[in-house]
Amino acid sequence: MFSTATSYKNQHYSELKKECLEDKKLFEDPEFPVTNASLFYRKPPPGMVEWKRPREISDEPHLFVDGISSHDLNQGRVGNCWFVAACSCLALKTDLWQKVIPDWKEQEWDSKHPENYAGIFHFQFWVFGEWVDVVVDDRLPTINRELIYCHSKLNNEFWSALLEKAYAKLSGCYESLDGGNTGDAVVDFSGAVTEAINLEAEVFHKDQEKIDNLFEDLLKVYDRGGIISCSIKASPSEIEAWMACGLVKGHAYSVTAVKKVRLGHGLMAYFQNKTIPLIRMRNPWGKTEWKGAWSDSSAEWERVGSMERDKLGITVENDGEFWMAFTDWCKYFTDADVCHLINTSLLTIHKTWHEVVHFGSWTKHSEPLHNRCGGCMNYKQTFLQNPQYLFDMTKEMDEVLISLQQRDMKIHRRIGQGENLTLGFAVFKVELNRKYRMHNIITQTNVQTSKYINARTVFMRVTLPKGRYIIIPSTLKPEILGEFMLRVYTDVDSGCRELTEHKPRMRCWSAVTGYPHAVSQIYIHGAEGLENQDGTGEVDIIRGRSVRSTVKADTLDPVFETRAIFYRKKPRKPITVEVWNSNAVKDQFLGQVVLTGSLKDSTKPQRLQLRKRGRAMADEMPGSITLRIVTCTELTEM
Repeated sequence: MFSTATSYKNQHYSELKKECLEDKKLFEDPEFPVTNASLFYRKPPPGMVEWKRPREISDEPHLFVDGISSHDLNQGRVGNCWFVAACSCLALKTDLWQKVIPDWKEQEWDSKHPENYAGIFHFQFWVFGEWVDVVVDDRLPTINRELIYCHSKLNNEFWSALLEKAYAKLSGCYESLDGGNTGDAVVDFSGAVTEAINLEAEVFHKDQEKIDNLFEDLLKVYDRGGIISCSIKASPSEIEAWMACGLVKGHAYSVTAVKKVRLGHGLMAYFQNKTIPLIRMRNPWGKTEWKGAWSDSSAEWERVGSMERDKLGITVENDGEFWMAFTDWCKYFTDADVCHLINTSLLTIHKTWHEVVHFGSWTKHSEPLHNRCGGCMNYKQTFLQNPQYLFDMTKEMDEVLISLQQRDMKIHRRIGQGENLTLGFAVFKVELNRKYRMHNIITQTNVQTSKYINARTVFMRVTLPKGRYIIIPSTLKPEILGEFMLRVYTDVDSGCRELTEHKPRMRCWSAVTGYPHAVSQIYIHGAEGLENQDGTGEVDIIRGRSVRSTVKADTLDPVFETRAIFYRKKPRKPITVEVWNSNAVKDQFLGQVVLTGSLKDSTKPQRLQLRKRGRAMADEMPGSITLRIVTCTELTEM
């Protein structure tokens, strides 16, 4: 995750600082000048803006005062509570902020050696799959000598104001930060995978089991270093409106703790071992807190022993940080962004994931086989023209995490094009031996479809059975162009790769070895009434190289749901489907069916009687098999 950073605008911090020190001048950034264009594109700040260096604001400026803390931050005059909330989350994670604010000791003001100060800083952000190093000068926008955007509580601490300036530069101007998503900013600080949870749509607060499961999920995310934020939906007229309970609508909060808090006093608390799920949050304003149960001075804290309260750091002051019962959190908050810091390191005792990252784009072409912007599944004629990514699940049942992210659009807001594309993806279970693009949905199963939303990232966590799958990312409508990044996380290597070929290639030796004249797809649903036997059942589809189903244990009526596709050089040669009893000593043959696979065959599901092999193949064996076979001579029809 922490790879070498690319210099933004080709500005190299060390070189620029060296030049300034040699010339004995303070840095002035030509790429983000102190002009109105760096401040706004439509709505100017409320007053006369003066750009001032920290020395003109405070006699003793510092990057950090007494370290970095989530309590350092206050929101400014632009609607960037989402960014401030993300900064609060960042401040809690030492390994992350030291990446975002590199060489922080070297960047700090040195009162003993003021000649080493050049008025230049640099910060690093994770932008669309790579770390980018952004250089800024230290001139900050003020009105009446006060910082007007994100700033620290102490007027001589400047890390948050300078960090925001670098982020504004990356986004085009400060006004581009007016309205955003906390989860997106956290991803930019970490490279995490963000999961959006709609607490309102899922109606968590009315289902105790769902509440309990969600709490355990968030507790696990928090304990593993993940970052959580939340908000309450608001209409345009309700943005940052206070509720009677003390919460603020349309306002981003950072979650600073998820805990099971022990109830009771003294030794009895340990013997009874009663706990209550609580969650702690921080308002970026640095004030205005929840007034309900478990708020700072509520009576509920009398149920908690003094040692437990001290451990939790309970304070009775209007500092913007407060606790809530998790059930109340689910009731009042409507949206949460959960940022998973995916562990891909092998040098760890915690669960690790295998990561595959693909960069792709939706592009337009007049030739359907080369078009890659087909829209969602509602557009049946063009949907399969989208990019396709194949992966394998090799365990009987296992979890896969899929993240689809588009490029950040904030930089285009100044020209009226800052809206996210509406995007999503579908996952199909396909033939076990598929290696070419899918052109038609015949027996393949759409096992999961994400929501299609105009968010920067769409995330899915799903458990899938063993098999081969294809992910198809798309925009909601056809002919919408854009770039995307697809990240797939599995327990073991999934072999995830993009499918680019449509059919087997014609080789120079194909004239000798032959080239397919037909393609057949077979779907084996299952078998019934098999001969009684010890062990387990499996199905083999014999056609050149064998395709084998998973073993179905302890049943005479196995459901296989196995698919295979064959590109046939000799279409007259039949396809054989065999059923076997899998046995540790020796497999037992239970019967077969022989399929001609001709164009004249029925394409509807068939139940066929199992028969013997060889010269006795006309004789029946106990049981039948249900399948479907489709054959065509156009190789790009499947």
